[in-house]
Amino acid sequence: MSMNIKTDMCVDDEPSRRGCIKTLLRMSGLRPTRQRVELADRIFGRGRHLTAEDLHSEVHAAGQEMSLATVYNTLHQFQSSGLIRELSFKGTRAVFDTDTSGHHHFYILDDDKIIDMEPGAVSVTDVKSVPEGYEVAKIEIVVSLRKVEI
Repeated sequence: MSMNIKTDMCVDDEPSRRGCIKTLLRMSGLRPTRQRVELADRIFGRGRHLTAEDLHSEVHAAGQEMSLATVYNTLHQFQSSGLIRELSFKGTRAVFDTDTSGHHHFYILDDDKIIDMEPGAVSVTDVKSVPEGYEVAKIEIVVSLRKVEI
């Protein structure tokens, strides 16, 4: 049920941030369970790139109990509902992006860090030789960077 809902509309200084998050979850077809609201509060509107393990560690550091499987499942539900994007870096490592707009990324090899590219930083205007019977669904560009040795 991907609807392109903007998760940055629930701002920190809003007294009813959790109420806003519950509304966003309902609008995307998800029941606002305690776990979903807790995880959404940590990521929606925060402009983050994170793994399930990162989020799981945050939850435990805050003294809350939640299994890694619950975190994975919830992130995949958010992704399936269009609330976050899943990116793949370094093979099978899943990284989730809270910005669902069509944008590209830099991957900093030395720091294992992902940075959003500015809009218009790179563009692909034509893809040649698409196999017959297929069409380009989307293009995601990741430019890997390493520090220059001086």
